Order: sequence, then structure tokens, then C-alpha cells
Amino acid sequence: MMLKKMTIRSWTVLRALPATTGVVALLGAAALWLSAQPLHDQVEFIRQNSSNLHNLRHRMWWTVFTSGLVVDELPVLFGIGAVAAALGAVEWRWGSARALGVFCFGHVAATLITEGVVWLMGHADLPTPCARDHDVGISYGLVATVAYLMSLVGERTRRYGLRALAMALAAAWAVNQELADAGHLVALGLGALAARSRWARSRGRRPAAGPVAKAASATPPLGTESLRPSP
Repeated sequence: MMLKKMTIRSWTVLRALPATTGVVALLGAAALWLSAQPLHDQVEFIRQNSSNLHNLRHRMWWTVFTSGLVVDELPVLFGIGAVAAALGAVEWRWGSARALGVFCFGHVAATLITEGVVWLMGHADLPTPCARDHDVGISYGLVATVAYLMSLVGERTRRYGLRALAMALAAAWAVNQELADAGHLVALGLGALAARSRWARSRGRRPAAGPVAKAASATPPLGTESLRPSP
């Protein structure tokens, strides 16, 4: 009986979070398929789907999207679990469109901004990361989604949690000096910016009306009984 209840609850959650379920299933399928390939094929797949400056110069624009299918910076299970938690929380409160919109906006915009900076640095004869460096992973979309969530769940979380995350990402960038670390800071700013938009601040999902709410809606306001015509 308990197993049946757990199955029903799990199915209910999956139906309530179609976007999160789809993204997690896609990431899991990609990770399983990639792990089954020989090492040479794995390296080639990552090279072909990396959204680095070299690929973008050769008009491989699809890499801006396919680069987000690879869980590269984190252990696979941890990375997919983090996406499920963050994306699921946003989708549960604000709906599928906003959850997918924030995740994709963070990934695509942070990728284009960081690679654009690399391009500008190259034209200014400044030392730049290699244009052929691998640029794949879910972290940009994940950081943007977490920043969006932190910006909207409460004043204390926005004031302290968001600042702590920004300081941690800035410290990682200062230590590692990697392009991806700079991209994480950009994604954080994009997520916080998205949370300030009118679209983000509009009302999210309304909770389902329970028996009390239904009874309340059926009860006429005080004083209106006298306005009803007598039979």
C-alpha cells in the first residue's frame, strides 16, 4: 500500500513538472550515451558540441544549445540532481515557461557574452583563453536558475544568499582564472536580472482550491442576502 502511494505521488510530481522531467531525462540520456562511447568518441563529441569561439566562427551555432547537454564540470549525478532541484523549484512556483526560459536564457546569454568578450580581447591584442577550449556544461543555466530563485523566494535569501553565492563564484574566478568561472558570474547576474523583469514578477501558479476555498467562494459576502429578491 505504501509503495502504491509513493508511486502515485511520484507520478503526480512528474506530471506537475513536465519541463524539469524532460530536461532531467534528456541530460540523463545524454550522459548514459556518452559514457557508453569510447574515449576518443567522447572527446570528439565534446569538441563538436563545444560553444567555443572557433566553432562559432565556423557558423556552428547549434553548439550554443547542444553544449548544455553535457554534464562536464560536476559529477553527473550531482549535476543532474542540482538541475532537477533548482529547475523543479522554479517550475513548481512559477510554471514551465519561466523555468525553461530562465535556464535557457542563462545558458545561451552567458555563453554568447563570454565568447564575445574573448573575441573582443583577441581583436585588442590582449591575452585571451584559447579559442578552441572546450566550453560545454550545464553550469551557466544552473547558476542563472539558482540566482533567479534566490532573488524571488524572500528578502533574506536575496540579501544574504545571493551575495554569498556571488562572493563564492568571484573567489573561484580569482583563484582559477578560467573562462567558465567568469561565465558563472555573468550567469548569476543574468538570473538576478531576469528576476527583476515584469514577466518574472507576475503572479505564478495559483494553488488548487481545496474544500475550504471552495466553500468560501460559495458563501455570499455579508449583507448581500438582503439584496436577493424574496421568493
